Amino acid sequence: MEQAPPAVSSPLQGLRVVDFTAMMAGPTCARWLADMGAEVIKIEPLEGDYMRARPPLREGHSSFFGHMNAGKRSVAVDLKHPRAAPLVHELCARSDVVLEAYRPGVMTRLGFGPEALRERNPRLVYCSISGFGQHNSASARPAYAAAVHAASGYYTTLGDYQDGLDRPPNSGIPLADMLTAIYAAMAIQTALLERARRGHGCTIDVNLMDSIMSVLTLEVQSAQFPQPGRRPLYKPLKTLDGFVIVVAVNENNFRGVCACTGHPEWLQDPLLATDRSRQQNWDLYLARIESWTSQHPADEVERLMNQAGVPCSKYRRVDEAMADPQFEERGSFATVRDAAGAFKATNLPFTLDGTKPSAGERVPALGADTAAVLKGLLGLGDDELQALAAAGAIRCP
Repeated sequence: MEQAPPAVSSPLQGLRVVDFTAMMAGPTCARWLADMGAEVIKIEPLEGDYMRARPPLREGHSSFFGHMNAGKRSVAVDLKHPRAAPLVHELCARSDVVLEAYRPGVMTRLGFGPEALRERNPRLVYCSISGFGQHNSASARPAYAAAVHAASGYYTTLGDYQDGLDRPPNSGIPLADMLTAIYAAMAIQTALLERARRGHGCTIDVNLMDSIMSVLTLEVQSAQFPQPGRRPLYKPLKTLDGFVIVVAVNENNFRGVCACTGHPEWLQDPLLATDRSRQQNWDLYLARIESWTSQHPADEVERLMNQAGVPCSKYRRVDEAMADPQFEERGSFATVRDAAGAFKATNLPFTLDGTKPSAGERVPALGADTAAVLKGLLGLGDDELQALAAAGAIRCP
């Protein structure tokens, strides 16, 4: 019998990533690369990544920062210091990937742009994350996710799906950041595959605006080919103790709804009997379902609908969702530790040969690895480190 190949746990082992990013998109991308085995060296200013001070805080330590930076090494260096520049250049020359998220042009002005670094290291994969792209008319615009959400039409799209609003809706979910992290990680791994085939690296330009536009599939098409009316939406339906959503998409789902609610006569009702009629009478359809759900507890509605083959869920808070045993069964969360103790962080949502990449257990303190990296990789001695620290070029704890 042919033996199965061994489980893959660290497919990027042996690769070194220099992470110049802060905030969310870049650090999240870099953490995922670390999860898959890459050595990620986070370059921080002497005062540290701004996110180290963002709540939730425990004893002054941010689990928000830790979630995005677990498993990395921290090197604290002043990129503008003349004695630091040669060290950074040498580190990038010995690395496989550089990831940066400054405004377009800043890394070049600092002397660490793609042309300068790839001149010495042609195999380097250099990935730049920005709000609107590197070389276009909007490149200089300052950008955070919320501004990009507004500029892309994402917020107004959310508003179009609501009733009774007099202004675009709020959202605290940094979707553009997370999408950009996904696309950056995908682009980096694609570039590494191309490097393995052709022997040279490349320069990657990924931005928040293109990333958020990529999820507006129907909206992009509807903007070109407007259709009358509003897209039917699945809405919260009342129960005795909360709300559920019933996602009856196809004919089989409709039959399940009829069976579950005890209304087989709906199958012959001309207002509901076909997909077209249900689309045309959508509010009536939901109202009829709600007339049944409102008489039952949410747990019971969820159970009975799912048993009938109808996708259904009660509305939960994140803490309630995290307590679901399915996450323990799938290994969806890792235990991460910083100086304030342990907390949970999400793992990557896939497995490789049954093995799920896991977030690193350790969150690095600011500059915790400065000495080890500069000594171990660049061969600096203790006297040189002390002189650099005294000059304000680096920070060692």
